[in-house]
Amino acid sequence: MPSVTKQTLGHNRDFARIWSAATVSVMGSQVTIIAMPYIALTMLGASAFQAALLFAVEMLPFLLFTLPAGVWLDRVRRRPVLVATDIGRGVLLLSIPVAYAFNVLQLWQLYVVAFLTGSLTALFDVASLSYLPAVIEREALVDANARLQVSQSFASIGGPQLGGAVMAIWAAPFAIVIDALSFLASGAFISSIQRREAKPERRVGADGRPASLRAEMAEGLSFVLGNRYLRPIAMCTSLTNLFAAAVFAVFPVLIWNELKLSTAFFGFVMGFAAIGFLVGAALSSRLPRILGLGPTILLSAGISAPAYLLMTLTPSMPAIAAVTLFVGQFMAGMSLVVYNVAQVSLRQAITPPEMQSRMNATMRFMVWGTIPVGSLLGGILASVMPIRLALVISATASFSALIPVLMSPLRSLREIPSATEGDATPRLVGVMEAETEAGDGTMAHAALSGVPD
Repeated sequence: MPSVTKQTLGHNRDFARIWSAATVSVMGSQVTIIAMPYIALTMLGASAFQAALLFAVEMLPFLLFTLPAGVWLDRVRRRPVLVATDIGRGVLLLSIPVAYAFNVLQLWQLYVVAFLTGSLTALFDVASLSYLPAVIEREALVDANARLQVSQSFASIGGPQLGGAVMAIWAAPFAIVIDALSFLASGAFISSIQRREAKPERRVGADGRPASLRAEMAEGLSFVLGNRYLRPIAMCTSLTNLFAAAVFAVFPVLIWNELKLSTAFFGFVMGFAAIGFLVGAALSSRLPRILGLGPTILLSAGISAPAYLLMTLTPSMPAIAAVTLFVGQFMAGMSLVVYNVAQVSLRQAITPPEMQSRMNATMRFMVWGTIPVGSLLGGILASVMPIRLALVISATASFSALIPVLMSPLRSLREIPSATEGDATPRLVGVMEAETEAGDGTMAHAALSGVPD
């Protein structure tokens, strides 16, 4: 296969469609980041626990469905799945402004929409991890993923500002129309991709029969838990997401109910602070060369906890609130990108091709499965103590995520080791996951600063 250069990638129409789908979708989803909790808290009178429960319901499908989804998606073509889930999410989100227009919008509908869109996002997320290599030559993956990350970073900068501005003009439920249309546009871009992926062959067991769903799920779990690098990564990310979810499930209560900040002000500050994602993207390929891969993972994981803690200390004075929100979001975004680039590159490089989907699904199950648990934890804490104290406790507890890395070989790992079992998986240092949507999706709705993959 000839080498694929940046110039040929720039002329690759299929990649241009994937890139466009990712950019328009993440931009639209940034509106719902602000709109969904705002609707629940200020328009439907949700309590702190009910707002946290909305977050938990949205993320519950990652705990319920990712393991079987990983096995099933190893058996089918992914493009139809991506298109169908995009369209489904767009239609579901449109039901919110329609219900509001007819004055029948209720909190239970938000729960239903959150669960169903979360289910589709869980399916989309796992499918997208394996789709890009099917339409882009392997030699072009580094450049392709870098371009996707940069465009998503720019969308994260402009999206919250757009959301805040739209909600200052229109009612929040109507602002969600932007997100719904972005999913429909994303589905249209993906459906227009010309190159077709081959249908995966069904794996068979030692007895010659097709491998069972349970056996393949167990194989993925065993691979992750038995690997001395993947296991501490899974534990670190799971703990980070557990306590980050506890923070951000309740954080909107602090912003809208306690501090009563305006949507335009909040959207502007958070959007401007999202330049941290761009700084992280710029540092992500340099820090592993300077510090080593393991120390980079440790450093970036260690920055997120202070960032969350700072954001929980946001005061009601707009000038100081702007500083704490900006610095906290900047630090969180920067560390998130650096952490994901380092640990995802390691995961991709040491995992055999035939195990990639199940490894990614297993990691999703473990690291995003803690999010609904954390959301409920945050809601319970906020129900029995002052909001600020609940946030500070959750943010402080997130420092515990460093322990698995400190106690593992990762802390001194300099470079990505050779691929396991002699497979030819390349060393993709500095590659973000091929998530044309998963960096946002409903996950973006849930946590303002994002969460590790």
